[in-house]
Amino acid sequence: MNLGVFGVGYVGLVTGTCFAEMGNQVVCCDIDASKIETLKGGKIPFYEPGLKELVARNVAEGRLSFTTDPIATVEANEVLFIAVGTPSHEDGSPDISGVIEVAKMIGQHANGPKLLVNKSTVPVGTADRMRTELAKANPHRCSVISNPEFLKEGTAVDDFLKPDRVIVGAEDEVDEEVMRALYAPFVRTGKPVLFMDTRSAEMTKYAANAMLASRITFMNEIANLCEEVGADVDQVRAGVGTDRRLGASFLFAGVGFGGSCFPKDVQALRHLADEVDYEFTMIDAVHRVNQRQRQRLVEKVRSHYGGELSGRRFALWGLAFKPQTDDVREAPALTIIEELLTSGAEVVAFDPVAMESARRVLGDQIEYVSDAYKALDDADALIIVTEWNEFRFPDFERIKQALREPVVFDGRNVFDLDTMATHGFSYYSIGRRTIGREG
Repeated sequence: MNLGVFGVGYVGLVTGTCFAEMGNQVVCCDIDASKIETLKGGKIPFYEPGLKELVARNVAEGRLSFTTDPIATVEANEVLFIAVGTPSHEDGSPDISGVIEVAKMIGQHANGPKLLVNKSTVPVGTADRMRTELAKANPHRCSVISNPEFLKEGTAVDDFLKPDRVIVGAEDEVDEEVMRALYAPFVRTGKPVLFMDTRSAEMTKYAANAMLASRITFMNEIANLCEEVGADVDQVRAGVGTDRRLGASFLFAGVGFGGSCFPKDVQALRHLADEVDYEFTMIDAVHRVNQRQRQRLVEKVRSHYGGELSGRRFALWGLAFKPQTDDVREAPALTIIEELLTSGAEVVAFDPVAMESARRVLGDQIEYVSDAYKALDDADALIIVTEWNEFRFPDFERIKQALREPVVFDGRNVFDLDTMATHGFSYYSIGRRTIGREG
């Protein structure tokens, strides 16, 4: 099929590239000329494992191209995916102006029947609004489908090529058949394509992310309680996760969730509930607990140093909100850094891929180094915020020798308690006993 994709951000680029990989002719369009030029030059504007190679192959084989011309994209393709950003307003509501503007533009320039497939995360009822805008602008049959994405940063390519399920919100059997044909190569192993109405599809996206965020938040609450009563959250997690009714995913305690999806979608769901005057108590709690959890590690740092951090220097490993991405949106590291700086401390940081992303947000407020061990030089303690694999089995003696004192604050429970005790560290983690000074 000939497909047009509006938006070359995270979702749009992965979507377009993966459809091209299955033999479709895909043109990705964006009004940001610098992004398009970057892609035409063979570079990817963000970090996602495996995507660069996939883009290069499909461009070389003529199935994938990039443009800044939206009108030509509309005219040349019958199936048009919308994957533009929906950032949050100050009140938590999502800004869908970009989605609506693309729909209006398609309506104005459609030269025949068009199928609009919305992959942007939008409030319930957005597809209905898009249909209204299309009907105002164009006499041709222009349908709207809700096709939410469930990609995880760091594994997005694999998630798209091998989905757990595909959600399609459609109001017409003809449109359903088009989507069934498009996704057939991705579900050959029997994974379901679930068809439903558009409002249910839009709600499914929010419900899925809110439920995952709730699991993380609940386990963080359990971790905090474990510290108070002398239990070990890792052992509790193993006991809970082996229950087939619950499963083991999203049960790791830490400093809270971040990124472009969970915080934004939790806020959007809260706003949606407010709009219909529904008191969504649980989602309010998820938001509050996650914000509080980011302070948990800083509280441990302050406690260790008697509340005085002025003049202290801290090495920080990990800036991205999770491993395998350069995304620092809503990253817990940013909150932790802000708290440390406000307390008069210095921060020197290392992240395998997110250094430039963090620099665009933090500027020169902190020091950036190109090597994890270099960050340790003359630092009072090490703080771990992102659980990159390369941090899991470091040279502990080298860490100990580089730091002023052998103190580690681990916000992701990366290290084994007995290992840290054997090497003589004061070691603070989440939901487990403290090793060393207060252990």
